[in-house]
Amino acid sequence: MKKTDLRTIMRLAWQFVKRNGFRLSEALKQAWLVFKTKAEMFKGIVKFYYQKVDGTLREAYGTLNPDLMPKQPDKGDRRLKDPTVQVYFDTEKQAFRCFKVANLKTA
Repeated sequence: MKKTDLRTIMRLAWQFVKRNGFRLSEALKQAWLVFKTKAEMFKGIVKFYYQKVDGTLREAYGTLNPDLMPKQPDKGDRRLKDPTVQVYFDTEKQAFRCFKVANLKTA
């Protein structure tokens, strides 16, 4: 655990407080859940749940491990990264998907 990791977790927690109306304790729990899930996704395929925009709960199997994803041509993506959205490779659908990190749920 690096100091920058703790800084990232705190920034994400404060975003949950400001944007989503979480209490600080809930926001910290959610930020830690996001951090741990993302760390596991870099190691391999992870089963996780999130609430979709329409309100349904989705079970997903995804990864961020470059060895398990298809090779993408470098297009020079100029988009700004949004810290409130997590993009992942869905191993069941064989496609890239995303979800709002505030909607990540525990198993």
